[in-house]
Amino acid sequence: MKNPYGMGQQALEYFIVDAFTDKPFGGNPAGVVLLDGDTFPPEELMLHIAAELRYSETAFIRRHSAQEFTLRYFTPKAEVELCGHATIASFFLLHQMGLASGCPTCHTLAGDLTVEVGKQVMMQMAKPRLVETIDDTKSIYQALCVNHLPSMPVQVVYAGLPDVMIPLPDVETLHSLTPDMEAITALTKRHEAVSFHVFAFGNDGYTAHVRDFAPLYDIPEESATGTANASLTYYLQQCGCLGSQAECAFIQGEAMGRPSVVATKIDAEGTVYVGGSAAIVAQGTLFPSFRDFWRR
Repeated sequence: MKNPYGMGQQALEYFIVDAFTDKPFGGNPAGVVLLDGDTFPPEELMLHIAAELRYSETAFIRRHSAQEFTLRYFTPKAEVELCGHATIASFFLLHQMGLASGCPTCHTLAGDLTVEVGKQVMMQMAKPRLVETIDDTKSIYQALCVNHLPSMPVQVVYAGLPDVMIPLPDVETLHSLTPDMEAITALTKRHEAVSFHVFAFGNDGYTAHVRDFAPLYDIPEESATGTANASLTYYLQQCGCLGSQAECAFIQGEAMGRPSVVATKIDAEGTVYVGGSAAIVAQGTLFPSFRDFWRR
């Protein structure tokens, strides 16, 4: 692959990278745009590019050196502070191109993160914390079209983004969900969260099976979510399901035909790393009419 950092502002090189899988057309796809220069394009332009690529998130990368990068993330509708799978995709691509190695620093709107780059990419997440325990669980389960009284709390947990952790009784219930997207949109907005992150234990070698719904951000379902699974790791530790140090493997995307395995690890201080492998699917060049955007 050629180095994209010499193309100039009138064209941008982009890639499609499937994260949390080692096979193309699995995992969770992300757009990755490599920038040339010291500034990001105007936000309106990055939003248009994300909408054109149509993936749940597109990462825009400024490379300061082999050990320092700044990333910004856009859904088709808005900028978000952090996206786990797009970060994994970005640093897997940068490593394959010889542009990143070791443990570079990644600047994001959620804070500065350390990334371990190698055959797999593991990224340090923002310090996790409990945001809210939701008492009205009935409305949460009604939005999922499930009649269930949880034995574990329903909580909003932050690990870069706030997501609602929702336990289900078994994997069969998880796979058969018919969620009400309008209700989920209203509830995530009410609780200032990004997604419903729904999980069930399967006793099959995986820590849990999960599904993630974020219609508020125009993502009906996502096949792998790094930030939400980081939050789930912290949640499970706080609920006593994990020890003070643990490694997890969450399987997601089964209902979408894009199975993904998200690896996480947590230490006694609550620091969480999320990662996995990735597969580069496509490469191209964007030639939109930049001139008007750059002059605004």
